[in-house]
Amino acid sequence: MTTSNYATERETTEGKVFTVTGGDWDTIVSGTDPINDERIVVNMGPQHPSTHGVLRLILELEGETVREARSVVGYLHTGIEKNLEYRNWVQGSTFVTRMDYLAPLFNETAYALAVEKLLGISDDITERANTIRVLMMELNRISSHLVWLATTGMELGAISIMLYGFREREHILEIFEMITGLRMNHAYVRPGGVAQDVPDEAIVKIREFLKLMPKKLKEYEDLLSGQPIWVERTKNVAVLDVTGCVALGVTGPVLRSAGLAWDLRKTMPYCGYETYEFDVPTHTDGDVWGRYQVRLAEIRESLKLVEQALDRLRPGPVMVADRKIAWPAQLAIGIDGMGNSLEHVAKIMGQSMESLIHHFKLVTEGFRVPPGQVYVGIEAPRGELGVHAVSDGGTRPYRVHYREPSFVNLQALPAMAEGGLIADVIAGGASLDPVMGGCDR
Repeated sequence: MTTSNYATERETTEGKVFTVTGGDWDTIVSGTDPINDERIVVNMGPQHPSTHGVLRLILELEGETVREARSVVGYLHTGIEKNLEYRNWVQGSTFVTRMDYLAPLFNETAYALAVEKLLGISDDITERANTIRVLMMELNRISSHLVWLATTGMELGAISIMLYGFREREHILEIFEMITGLRMNHAYVRPGGVAQDVPDEAIVKIREFLKLMPKKLKEYEDLLSGQPIWVERTKNVAVLDVTGCVALGVTGPVLRSAGLAWDLRKTMPYCGYETYEFDVPTHTDGDVWGRYQVRLAEIRESLKLVEQALDRLRPGPVMVADRKIAWPAQLAIGIDGMGNSLEHVAKIMGQSMESLIHHFKLVTEGFRVPPGQVYVGIEAPRGELGVHAVSDGGTRPYRVHYREPSFVNLQALPAMAEGGLIADVIAGGASLDPVMGGCDR
C-alpha cells in the first residue's frame, strides 16, 4: 500500500477537512507535483514598451528569477546596407542616417570618413568642416544620452525625468533644424565635408544651450541620485565586469562603467579630436548605476567639446575644393520651402556649359571611387560604430557593412539578466541603450 504525500482528509458537516502534518516541503512537492521542474517561458516583446524598440526577449522564468534569456532581433530590418549598393556614394548618406535614428550624425560621419579614406582625400577635409562635424556629433551625443535617461527613467517609474529629458533634447533638435533643415535623418555630413555651413543664428542658439544644460544636469542628479527607489533599482543590478565586456565585444559607456577608459576619440582619434581637451569618464561598479553616472559625466564632457568647437570655428569652406567630388554646399531653399532658390539655380546656369554638365553628372551619376576596402571606427553614443566599405571602382558601393554597437552590445543581455529578477531585465536592457534601427538596419 502506498502512502499519499498529500495531507489526509475527512468529510465533516462543515465540509472537507485536511489534517496537515510535518515533512520536508521540497520532498513532498517533488513527489506529487507533476510540473515541479517546469519553467514558465515569457515572451517580452516584440511590442513591449520597455524594450527600447522592436526587440524580443525570450525569458525562461523560475518564479520571478530569470534562468535563461535570449535576444531575438530582426523585427525592424530595413535593408539599408543592401540599399546602399543601388545608390551612388553621396546618396548613401541619406540611407545610413536612418539606421540608429537617435545618433544620425554619427552614422553619416563614419560613412563619410570611410568614403574619404577610399578616395584618399582624408587630409583634404577643411578645418571648418572637421570642426562642424565635431560640434554636431557632440550635440548629437548629448541628445542621445538625454533620450537614454528619459526612457530609462520612465521604465523604472521616474516619469518626471522622462519629461525633462525630452524637454532638453528639443533644444538640440531645434539647433539641428536650423543648421541642416531637419530635426532627424539629416544627410548633413557627406563625403568631402558637410552639406552647408552653420548659420550665425544657430551659433547663438548653441551658446544659449551651453548656459542652460549644466543647470539641468544638476536638476537630474538632485532628482535621481539620492532617490531610494532609483538607487535600489540600479545599484548592483545587471552587473557586467571588464572581462565580460571585452569577451562579448561590448564598448561605449557600458565598457567604461566597468572601469576601462576605452574611447576611440582618445585611442584612435579622427576629425581632429586629438586637439581637444576632454576626459573619458569611467566608473568601477559595472552596473546600471555606473552606466547612469558615466552617461551624465559624458554629457558634461560633450558640453566642453561643443564650447571648444565653437571657439575654433574659423571662416572657410565646408567642402573639399575638388569639384569632381564636392557636392554643392552653397544651397538655399526656394520660396516654396522645397528645392533650391531661383538665385542659386541662376548662379549654376550662369556658369559655363561645362560646369553645368559637370554639375548634372555629379548629381545624377555620382563620382567614381577607386577599388579597395577600408574600415573606419568612431565613438558613437552606444560604443564603437565601425564602417567596412568596399569599392569595385564604380559610382556605387560594392558593399558597406556597419559594426553597430547596439547589435553587439545586446549579446551581453543574457549575461546580465540570467540569475536576476525579471524586473531587472528591464533595467539591464535599458542600461545597454540599444536602438533597434541600428541593430537591424
